[in-house]
Parts: sequence; C-alpha cells; structure tokens
Amino acid sequence: MNITFFGAAQHVTGSCTLVESAGKYVLVDCGLPQGNDEQEAGMELPFDASAIDYLLLTHAHIDHSGRIPLLIKDGFKGKILTTPATIDLCEIMLADSAHIQEMEAEWKSRKQRRAGKGGVEPLYTVEDAQRAMQFFEPCEYGTIADLGSGMKVRFIDAGHLLGSASIELWLKEGKEARKLVFSGDIGNFDQPLIKDPIYIDSADFVIMESTYGNRLHKLPENAVGSSVPTSVRAQELAAIVERTFKRGGNVIIPSFAVGRTQEILYLLRVIIENKLCPSIPEIPVFVDSPLSVKATNVFAGNIFGYMDDETMKLVKKGINPILFPSLTTITDVEASKALNFRKESCVIISSSGMCEAGRIKHHLKHNLWRPECTVLFSGYQAGGTLGRSILDGSRHVTIFGEQIDVRCEVCELHGISGHADQAGLVKWLTAFKKEPRMAFIVHGDKEVAPWFASFVSRTLGIRAYAPQLFQHFDLLDEASWPKAEKVDDSILPYLRELAEALALLKEKEATLLSVVTRMEAAGKVKDLQEKHAVRLTNSISRLASDLEYLEIKWGGDAD
Repeated sequence: MNITFFGAAQHVTGSCTLVESAGKYVLVDCGLPQGNDEQEAGMELPFDASAIDYLLLTHAHIDHSGRIPLLIKDGFKGKILTTPATIDLCEIMLADSAHIQEMEAEWKSRKQRRAGKGGVEPLYTVEDAQRAMQFFEPCEYGTIADLGSGMKVRFIDAGHLLGSASIELWLKEGKEARKLVFSGDIGNFDQPLIKDPIYIDSADFVIMESTYGNRLHKLPENAVGSSVPTSVRAQELAAIVERTFKRGGNVIIPSFAVGRTQEILYLLRVIIENKLCPSIPEIPVFVDSPLSVKATNVFAGNIFGYMDDETMKLVKKGINPILFPSLTTITDVEASKALNFRKESCVIISSSGMCEAGRIKHHLKHNLWRPECTVLFSGYQAGGTLGRSILDGSRHVTIFGEQIDVRCEVCELHGISGHADQAGLVKWLTAFKKEPRMAFIVHGDKEVAPWFASFVSRTLGIRAYAPQLFQHFDLLDEASWPKAEKVDDSILPYLRELAEALALLKEKEATLLSVVTRMEAAGKVKDLQEKHAVRLTNSISRLASDLEYLEIKWGGDAD
C-alpha cells in the first residue's frame, strides 16, 4: 500500500499522485506543470501509463487535468472517474489546451527550421484530447463507486469550481484497511455562484493543498469581519472600474476561463443592476476567449446540484446570474483585434489567467503602457509567469519578443480567490473527528508547503510532511513515514524570501558593474552595424530607466 508524489510536490501546479494497493494502480489527478514548475518537473509522465487502472480527477483546471491527453497517448486504457460537470468542462478545456500545445509547437518549429534544425512535436494534439474523452465516466457527489480489490471511492463537493471535489479513497490489502482523503483544491467561502466546501470527518491519511497555507486573504476595505458577501466584492470591483473609466482607460482582467470569468461576470451584473458606478451610464464588457464563452455555456447548463442558494434564488426568478445586456462575447479573431482600436473605455476579460498564453497577451501588449488603463488580477499567479512579473511590479515585460513598459495601474481584486486561505485550510483539516495518522501537504511552493507542514505539526499536533517530487512512501510501514522538516514557522516565508533576495543582490553586485563595463566596451566598437547598435541602445536605456526608478523608490529610507 504505497503512495508516490509525481506532481505538485513543493510545487503549485502539475498535481499528480499515484496510489498502489492490492495490485491496483490509481492516479489522482494528472495536471500540467506551469511556470517554474515546468522547468523543474518536466512535461513527460514519469511512470508507465499503461499500468494505471483508474484516474480519479478532482476538477477540470489544467494544473490538475492538463496531461490527461498525454496519459491516453502514452497507453492508458483504464477509466477516468469524476463528476458530470467536470467531464463537461474537461471536454472544452482539454481541447483548448491541446490547441495551445499545437500552436506553440508550430511557432517553435518555425524558429527551429530557420536555424536549420528539426521541428518540434506538440505534447499532444486536439485529436488526442478528443479521444481522451472516451475514457471518462461520471460519478455523482456522495455516491460510492467500487473499484475492485477492496478499493472504493466517493466524490465530495470541494467548493472550488463547478464540479470540483475532494476524494475519499478506501483501500484494503489483506487484513489491513486504510482511508485516504485527497482535498483537491479547497474552495474559499462565500464565493459567487457555487457552494461552500463540504467537510469530511474521517481519514487515516490526508493529502491536502496548501496554496495559501502561509497567509490570510486580504479582504476588501469595506468588508466587515471575515465575511465577504457579494455586495462587498461588487463594490470593490465597481470602484476600480469607475476610476479607470474616468481616466479614459480600459480595465483588462486576465482571468481563468473556467470559474473565475463566470464569477467576475456575476459581480459585473450586480454592479450594473444596482448602479454601483453612478458616473458611468454604460459599462461595455467583453469576454474575449473562445474557451470562456464555452465555459459560460457549461455553467448555464449545470445549475442544479452545484450552485449556491443566492444563485438559485435568481434562477427561480428567471434571472440569468452571469449575463446582462452590455456583455459581448467574442470568439472571432478579427473582433478580438478590433477591441484594441476602440476609443471608448471598456472591461476586457480574457485568458489565460496567468498571462502565459491566449488573447490576454495581445490586450496586455496594447494596454500595459497606457497610464489611464488598469490591469486587474483576480487569481493566483505562479512564479515564473508573465502575470507574476507584472503583479510583482516589473517596469518592463517582454510580449511576443517586444519590450513593453508597464505604466498602467496594476491591482488585485481581493476576496475572490478560489482557494481557501490559511484559516480555511485549518478549518477543513480540523473538521476530522479523529486526528489523521498523517497529513501530506502538497500544492504549495517550496517555501509554503514545508512551512505549512511545520505549522500543522506545531499548532495542531497532527503529523505532517511536505513531500518532494517523486518521493514514495509505504502507508503500512509507520516507521518509514517522514516527519515534518524543521522549519522556523515563526519566520514567515516572505521574510525568508527577502533574506535570500538580499543575499542574491550582494552576490550580483559585481555582475552589474561587469555588465556596465561590457556595454561601454560594445558601444566603442568601430563599424558597429545598425541592428546591433539599436539593440545595445535599447538595452542601455532599459537598464538606465530601471536604475533611475530604483533610485527614486529606494533613494531615501526604505519604508
């Protein structure tokens, strides 16, 4: 009875865990690594796909489902069990992911051929994604499915996304029986549209996420207590829209096509119906993402059994909770391009949510440099992504090979995270009536996951550990179970990261002087070609601009 962590182990993306029991091999999630996680974990599957009997899927987000077509391509012949709504979402999301894989491979191939090298094959194709759907079988919330060999599974609403689930997995090997609970992504409370997470009261082993294990969500300024009702979220968004429109700018919202886009539409409907932007006669809203448009239709078709009471009251009154007259959905490429030549202010919602691909990159290219515009983030931005760079305050970013200045307002929409914060995670973990034998802490980066494991061990008294990539444990051999690494959880991860950054700054001090010296030398070369001169001029200008900005920001006392 073994467990192996093939993804989201001290990483936030690429969730993939293998459970072996009584001769059966069960995979929980098969996600796509993104950002820095891709560089460390790689994209290929590190196991024999043909040996897997079942894949249990917690939800449709690509960091949990994105390598399913690759799993099929590599020889998987088993069954994929998940909720009906997740199947509907996967049908559109996996095809979209495959299209992106094909487009990126085509772009890389053109570049390779220009250099006299061979082409690049996509990780998987749209055809692979379509074939993968044949392996899905629906499993309703609360229904126990028998997988054979003493193994059973049940899906419980996790409150994170339409159809999302925590998974209860019962194992039996000889006389030994164990129950594993996979949290999936635990939802935040009081989210628009969907229900709050349901708690589970028993487990021997818990495999739980820790995305925000080291922090509490920042609440909107007008929130009272810890509750963030729809009206409070809507007021915060309304204030951002109103001040941007008054400047004559656009509000650009990079948004996950599935879940977050629909929640934002819900809030915009509330803003418009309640006239929360009194100085704006009309708020034109564009959803510019074929996937988002398809996902919105899936949401509309999966209402009963998934939506919360607030949403159901609207439905019973005949009100569509996510549609309104000033909303325009765009799938056509030319219509998407035309948005960047509009003279009137508007709200543009586009994917991908971390700005790594999709039409959002075009909208950022046309709006980041405009001081009157706002780029509004509404979800987690993984390290190494374009979204993270912008959110962290980069003065310049590279989009489609072009250096773009960041002059617009950059802000976050608080209180709308799809993930539980530290308080929510602790509430979920302490709902078990009997203390689990072990809690494996996953789906958190290398700073957060070990920190949260140490925090759980120290404050809750539950044995916890943050596994590393490819670590393997025997669930019946208690003596082999790891203990939480000694992490000083009194020092918050962001302060530890600051100390590491300061050390890196000191280390790179000589490098800066060396770069300046080499730039000076390159500028004195005789017969310098125009192409190289322009490139050098641009590089020097960017460096000088950044140094000037840092001198202004940190020239006095740091505060």
